[in-house]
Amino acid sequence: MSHSTAMPASAAPGQFDFLEKGEHHVANGTLLGFWLYLMSDCLIFAALFATYGVLSQNYAGGPSGADLFDLPLVALNTSFLLFSSITYGFAMLQMQQRKLQGTMIWLAITGVFGAAFLGLELYEFYHLIHVGATPQRSAFLSAFFTLVGTHGLHVSLGIIWLVTLLFQLRKHGLTTANRRRLFCLSMFWHFLDVIWIGVFTVVYLMGSLS
Repeated sequence: MSHSTAMPASAAPGQFDFLEKGEHHVANGTLLGFWLYLMSDCLIFAALFATYGVLSQNYAGGPSGADLFDLPLVALNTSFLLFSSITYGFAMLQMQQRKLQGTMIWLAITGVFGAAFLGLELYEFYHLIHVGATPQRSAFLSAFFTLVGTHGLHVSLGIIWLVTLLFQLRKHGLTTANRRRLFCLSMFWHFLDVIWIGVFTVVYLMGSLS
């Protein structure tokens, strides 16, 4: 018994005609994929934290965290990042209410806090290098610059993503795709907040006590 596949009447000989004309997107597929990405990022930071934990006492006769860290400055920087997470939450509330202008305003405020965080972090790096506390000075400083610098790189990419989203929102509004992108960036931004709390506790607070 032979089986044959009937070609739709609208399809010309030698051509294919797709029965589903619209875009095929699995429900919540993007969010699931982004969760998997965040888990892989967790592994990266876990490795960096473990490396820092092993090398944090290897000063090679150089300065320790207690000698270098300016806790009031770092606390101020931490507040910038925490406030940016709160303002992003306000942006998400505005998005859920379909208020485009409010969403964009709170996103812009979030970007300002993120830029302030990066500015203070770059100032801290500049000061450390200026006093001779470079990554080559000791294993402790190598691990410190790698861990904190990797987090700062993520924040930089997050700000670039945020600015791109602002242009997308201005051009296309709160479309389904833009709302999905806002959800993904929200997860990324809050993830960086959690990682920084770990950095502030393990690196700066415990380092200052040592």
